[in-house]
Amino acid sequence: MRRTLAACCAAHFLVDFACAFLAFRFLGRGGGLAALLLVYNFCAFAVQMPLGPLADRWDRDSALAAAGTLTVALAYGLTPLPWLAAVLAGLGNAAFHVGAGLETLSISRDRAGPLGLFVSPGAVGLFFGTPLGKGGSFPAWGVAGLLTLAAVFLMLTKQPRPGGGEAALPPLGTVALPLLGLLAVVVLRSWVGMGLTFPWKGEGYWAAVLVLALAAGKAAGGYLADRFGFRRTAILSLALSAALLLLAPEHPLLGTAAIFLFNMTMPLTLWASARLLPSARGFAFGLLTFGLFLGFLPAAFGGTMSAFMAAVWALASLALLLPGLGRAVGP
Repeated sequence: MRRTLAACCAAHFLVDFACAFLAFRFLGRGGGLAALLLVYNFCAFAVQMPLGPLADRWDRDSALAAAGTLTVALAYGLTPLPWLAAVLAGLGNAAFHVGAGLETLSISRDRAGPLGLFVSPGAVGLFFGTPLGKGGSFPAWGVAGLLTLAAVFLMLTKQPRPGGGEAALPPLGTVALPLLGLLAVVVLRSWVGMGLTFPWKGEGYWAAVLVLALAAGKAAGGYLADRFGFRRTAILSLALSAALLLLAPEHPLLGTAAIFLFNMTMPLTLWASARLLPSARGFAFGLLTFGLFLGFLPAAFGGTMSAFMAAVWALASLALLLPGLGRAVGP
């Protein structure tokens, strides 16, 4: 289990690093980077929704993750065709996330801790891939080589799915409302993450501190939920985050703490969606990642968000999250 989780986490960092590196090293050379990023994000996140049910039927999660990793590597060979490279990198990213996400769910069983650990390295990879891509000194062939190596390790880490490879999508009527609530939570979290601006965000090393806090919040949320309960963790994290955003957004340490707390809910939403649709976890996973794309759209078109509005959305997220958690946890 530990080897599988370590391979998925390391590959998650590398895949997101490679996609950011590709975008800022090659795709923006002739202009139009914003449009290319929109296409890339659509392929990387929105496509996970139709890909999830296919993964449920295929039941080859590690192979899908490895294929996605290799597809991102292949995109480096298509950089003279930036639109095609953006599509290929996005599709590879989508395949990796669905495959590795389902592989992590297979080892998570009834716990959210491994999910939190899996989702946390992606933001760190994006953060480091962006400046290295802009800098022009890190070798692109090295990134492609590391992706290939990661794909080999992923192929060696297959875990059996609990209960076999069921793929039938159950009736959604009984879980539609709590599942839509979880989707709305993901949309709001993505929107806040992309659009929230702090007056001190660009000062010195605070941008790096924020990214680390975001990743640490995702990692901590799952383990704290396993230890203290899902509903209690959700209430404390989102209520405290809203309070800090309302009272002290101008203080870097407190603002960073608010981001840490706000992101603790990410593994909770993934865990709850998988519990609501146990025989169609790929569909559940893809549905929530589609929410990441929806939350990205306002920022893609220049929208920003104040700390006050972020606090409002944190409280709204709590109201939307609790029914889904309650249904997933049970009485």
